[in-house]
Amino acid sequence: MAEKFLVYVNGEYLPEDAKHISVFDHGFLYGDGVFEGIRAYNGRIFKLKEHIERMYESAKAINLNPPVQPGELEKIIIETCRKSKLKDIYIRPIFTRGEGDLNLSPVSCKKSGLIVIAKPLAATFAEKSQKGLRLITAPVARMPPQCLSPNVKSLNYLNNVLARMFAHYHGADEALMLDIHGYVSEASGDNIFYVKNGLVGTPPTATNLKGITRMTALELAKEIGIDTRITQCTLFDLYNADEVFVTGTAAEIGPVVELDGQKIGDGKPGKITMKLIVMYKELINNNGTPIY
Repeated sequence: MAEKFLVYVNGEYLPEDAKHISVFDHGFLYGDGVFEGIRAYNGRIFKLKEHIERMYESAKAINLNPPVQPGELEKIIIETCRKSKLKDIYIRPIFTRGEGDLNLSPVSCKKSGLIVIAKPLAATFAEKSQKGLRLITAPVARMPPQCLSPNVKSLNYLNNVLARMFAHYHGADEALMLDIHGYVSEASGDNIFYVKNGLVGTPPTATNLKGITRMTALELAKEIGIDTRITQCTLFDLYNADEVFVTGTAAEIGPVVELDGQKIGDGKPGKITMKLIVMYKELINNNGTPIY
């Protein structure tokens, strides 16, 4: 039997199957809003303050006035987790533009909304962490910053959804997305890394999300004396890499063993990747903001 959970919706804690928001909320109508994905392990929320800071930056970038201050949001997230009585949790806080009319302009939205979901969820690629992931390059380019900054974690994820659908239809675990100039951007829901001759590289965040797990992976690599580099790269670089891996809050760190039908390295999860996975597991299981 699936575990039950609660959601916080505009001041109320409701059961998961309750009716939640108005059909006139612009978050629903137009994807006008922002969100975060956060994880809790063993009753501790990992990097909570960093996620909240990024969420408010996303809101500012689209001129959305959040309904609560950062400190209050932190309390609401913790209380939602506490009321759900869970220890290992996927948390999804959402700011919506709020209820308005059918006009595209948000001037009719008098007050923004807040939803917090806290539910049990395993890592996206948990069962693949030992044998590795198969990626495929999507024909859909990543949204360029001239249209909407990829650092706005908005409710409109259709660009990413189309890429992930392509991966699913072709039997791959995840889709790799290029930018409009043909450089590697990110996966549909994760940042991308490659290892070559002991150096760990990842693309700059102008064309991909400033991932918190991405930042953590770079910090862990430096801790053990591995050189890191923020650099543009191409499919050529990934095809010829010794190792490739993805990072994300839900995905954690996932080794990639195949891209577009080509083996990465020897076709097995790489040594540096596996070392980072072990370090990351140790970090997330022993650090974070206490729930209880």
